[in-house]
Order: sequence, then structure tokens, then C-alpha cells
Amino acid sequence: MDRNARRVRGRVCVCPLRRCSLLDAPRLSAIGRVRPRDRRPVAAAARTVRAVAASDRGADVRRAANALIGLAGPLALVALAGWIGAGLSASRQLEFGDALVNTAIVVALYVFVGNSGVISFGHVSFVAVGAYLSGILTLGATEKNFVLPSLYPWLRHTHVATVTSLALAAAIGGVYALVVGLPLMRLSGLPAGIATFAVLGITYNVLQYWEKIGPAAQALTSVPEVGVWTLTVGALVAIVVAFVYQRSRGGRMLRATREDPGAAQAVGINVYRQRLVAFTISGALAGFAGGLLMHQLGTITTDQVYLELTFLTLAMLVVGGVNSLFGAVVGALSISALDSFLGDAENGIHLGVRINLPDGTRLVVLGALMALVLILRPSGLTGGRELTVPRLRRIRIEFTR
Repeated sequence: MDRNARRVRGRVCVCPLRRCSLLDAPRLSAIGRVRPRDRRPVAAAARTVRAVAASDRGADVRRAANALIGLAGPLALVALAGWIGAGLSASRQLEFGDALVNTAIVVALYVFVGNSGVISFGHVSFVAVGAYLSGILTLGATEKNFVLPSLYPWLRHTHVATVTSLALAAAIGGVYALVVGLPLMRLSGLPAGIATFAVLGITYNVLQYWEKIGPAAQALTSVPEVGVWTLTVGALVAIVVAFVYQRSRGGRMLRATREDPGAAQAVGINVYRQRLVAFTISGALAGFAGGLLMHQLGTITTDQVYLELTFLTLAMLVVGGVNSLFGAVVGALSISALDSFLGDAENGIHLGVRINLPDGTRLVVLGALMALVLILRPSGLTGGRELTVPRLRRIRIEFTR
């Protein structure tokens, strides 16, 4: 017989031209024995299965590590800012307090804008509502009678602690966002931006002229103030809530609608519902941040929660990176530092030489910076990415015999 032909040896058919074994299944199962040479394919398959399982475990570990770093990074930045600010003078503590409150507001804005891709110019409305409610509820009866003589009786006679007022500020912000979002969350693009800007204008005018719910055009004063550490904890709470939401099933579905609304609807995602949920959570966080703002300043007017704050928070989100929580925190802290420096420069500072910028330079520079970022780096300083574990290259070493 030709040596290239197949030869039957016992229970195994061996082909000399191919290094493989074809098992004679019926006879093999009866005997249950395979020669060592013929176990190689089975062993290779087992090694492949183990390698795939190890790869899956490695991917799970990496995802968990990335999630941990994605939360720990923003928390560490905010905690560091609070720690530095707590050891400075009272005036510098005020500036660091501004940065921490701005971080909470920008994170609240990110929850909706960053995850949905729908622009909103109305989130400062929820900040304003939360700020005024928290301030009014923490005023004593004497201060209310003096500062707010026309207030509704139920507001005049209600007094709560600061922490409780922050919780109520979050609640009123969420309810207001839910009511506003019911008709508006069906809009996208420019119509959504215009509609939310209209909400901002309505809220401003109601607070400006309705004396039954606040001081109207007068300043709300004598509100109890809190320190840098309280503001730090508040900003950390906002970051944790935003992180939990973006990692949730609803957050992932909302980001899917951001990337392709048509495809998201095709796979059964209710775009309107997911946007409404995110808008409500975002409004609650904005109301909470408004309460922090009120207790950080101690005094507030309607102009402080209107156009300038809207522009400033949007600039922070755009510069840092709209599509990531890490970008929102980086943008808030960095632009707050720049804004503080420019404000000091407008009042005159000495840095070897005296710097005295004209009034209004601060907003001009911030506007120009936002325009440059949109032109040169549309995804922001962080590239729209979360902080993750560095990926190391795998080195493969192959041995040949």
C-alpha cells in the first residue's frame, strides 16, 4: 500500500501527511483509552477555553478598575480643592467655595446635557429656585418679618435646618424640572435650547417681581453660611449621584439616544422617557447646588442666578468636555480658577508688575476661550473621555521548535 494512503492502526486512523488524529468514536468509547500522542487536540482546546475564560475575567477586572478610577479621579480633584481652600484666608476660601459650588452646578448640567446631547440654557432656573427656597426656609422669624414682609404665611412660619433645606432644594428643583420637562423633552436641537432659555426668562421674572415667594428685586440677606468643607461634601455628593446615574441602565440608554436616536428607538428605547428622567435628576442636582450657592454666599439677588451664571457654567462644561463627568469637573475647577484670577486682575493685582484690566475683561476672555476650544478641540480638554487605567501593550513571545 502507498505510504501516503491512510493506514488503520487499531482504533485510530492516522494520515501521515497531516499531524492530526481521527478517532474511531464507537470503538474508542467502548475502550476509553487514547494514546498520549492523540491527546494533543483535546489539550489545545482545553487551553483555548481557559485562555478565553481568563481573558473575560481580565476584561471584567479592567472594567471594574476603570469604573473605580472614573469615580475616584473627580472625587480626588474636588477633595484636593476643598483641602487647599480650607487652609487659606477668608477671601481665598470664598473663591474656593465658588469653585466647589460651580462644580456642583456643572455636574448637574452634565447629567442631562452630557448624556443626552441636548443643549439646555435653563438649568440655572433650577439653581435659582433651589437657592431661594433654601435661603428662605433657613431664615429666622425675625429676619423674615424684616426682609420678607409680603411672604406667604406658610413660608414665613416654616423654619428648617441647613441640611434639610438642601434636601428640600433638591426636591423642588427636581419637581420643577419634571413639570417643565413634560412638554419640552419632545424637542431636540435648537428648539430645545430656545425653549429652555424661555424657562430661564420666566423663572427670572417670577422671582424678580413676585413678592409673595421671595424678596423680588431686593437681595435675600442674612442667610446662614457654611464653610468650605460643607461645600466640598456637597460637590462630592453631586459627583457620586451623577456617576451612579451614568453607570445605570437608564444612563446607558440615554447615551445611546445621544449617539443615534433613530437606532435607539428601533431597539425599543423610549427617548422621551429617558430624557425626562435625566432632566428631572439633573434639575434636582441643580436645585441642590443652588442651595449650596445660597449658603456659600449668604446673600443673593436674581441677577446672580441669571445670564452670567448660565454662560459661565456652559463655558465650564464645554471647555472641560461635554461628554464626560471627569471633563465637567476639570472644566469647572479650571475655569473657576481663571475666572477668579481675571476678577482680581480687573480690581488690580501685583505680580511683579501691577495688572489692572478693564471691567468686563473676564467675560470677554472666557467667551474667547470657549470659542477657541470649540474650534480647536471640540471634545474639550479631556477629549470627552473619562479617567481610566492606562492600557499597557501586551508583549507576546513565541517559541519555535
